[in-house]
Amino acid sequence: MRAAPGVGITAAHVGVFLRLVVLQLEPARESRFYVNPQILSASAETMRHMEGSVSMPGATAEVERPRKIHFRYQDLSGLVHEEEAEGFYAICMQHEIDQLDGLFWLRRLSRLKRDRLVRRWEKDIAMSD
Repeated sequence: MRAAPGVGITAAHVGVFLRLVVLQLEPARESRFYVNPQILSASAETMRHMEGSVSMPGATAEVERPRKIHFRYQDLSGLVHEEEAEGFYAICMQHEIDQLDGLFWLRRLSRLKRDRLVRRWEKDIAMSD
């Protein structure tokens, strides 16, 4: 996650197939671990934010998501917690839960934007070889 660099990662990104998210939204703070996270509700109000993924370094696009979510997760000890997340925290949590659910962030883009981004990313990768 730090090498990418990124602020979040799922266990699947490193070949561990568990429903586990790690977030470190601020460099000075410790990483937080979320086991089996699930969104319980989301606000109707949305916000747009630039997103990318450690799976596609350098590829970013603006994605629209709910501004606020209420979610449930377990900590590493198995205790169940519920939290509200807003703004950047909500965006990051939604992004990582999407990953766990098999929904890559590109699917949140229109087909046209997605195709353009993938073509540009593939061209950049080919040029760096």
